[in-house]
Amino acid sequence: MADPMKIMLVDDDDGLHVLIRRLVEDAGYDFCSAYGGEEGLKVLAAEKPDLLLLDVMMPGMNGFDVCCKVREQGRRIPVIFLSAKGDIVDKSIGFKAGGDDYVVKPFNSDELLLRIEAHLRRHKQDLAFVKAVTRSGSYATGDLEVLFNQYEVRVRGEKVDLTAKEFEILALLAASPGQVFTRAQIFEHIWGEKSDVDESSITVFIRKIREKIEENPSKPQYLLTVWRVGYKFAESV
Repeated sequence: MADPMKIMLVDDDDGLHVLIRRLVEDAGYDFCSAYGGEEGLKVLAAEKPDLLLLDVMMPGMNGFDVCCKVREQGRRIPVIFLSAKGDIVDKSIGFKAGGDDYVVKPFNSDELLLRIEAHLRRHKQDLAFVKAVTRSGSYATGDLEVLFNQYEVRVRGEKVDLTAKEFEILALLAASPGQVFTRAQIFEHIWGEKSDVDESSITVFIRKIREKIEENPSKPQYLLTVWRVGYKFAESV
């Protein structure tokens, strides 16, 4: 059985530490915490949590500064800012610092848990994609071979001319054969939530990829449509 995922809180409010610990542990997560920015960075490095709840207004290093440091260190951990209603907070500063979400205090416990679950699920999928495009070796099925760390695809031994985005979409799906991805999930993985690219363009990208890798694009073997849901990569051909 896999170890439970770990939630970390950085906040200078004792009462919130008690509340969050009870909330996340009752939901089956592990918990760790710190009371300030400098301490938080040390605990983060030691505990390696899966998600960070980060207070905006703290003495010394504020939440925005902590988040900037986390991103400078190359950590992809989801960050949810916690902000009191009385705070004058420019959310754009938080997002530019690398934050993923905001929750206003006092918050609804069920809503916070739903947001935590959503970001953990997305982060897990992101890690699968990163693993796919950075791992050595390749994945092959039928006449198709995906060379992840070379950004290269071959059909019957011949290199296929895919754009970077086309490859990333194919690699995302090929990294988890049989797993269904919605258009929204593909969009978020490849472009991020703040992109100006239209989510409907996923359909166009899929069509272009099929034209390059499928023997008969209208009857694909590799890149399959799951009706009214999204797309998946065939488990075997």
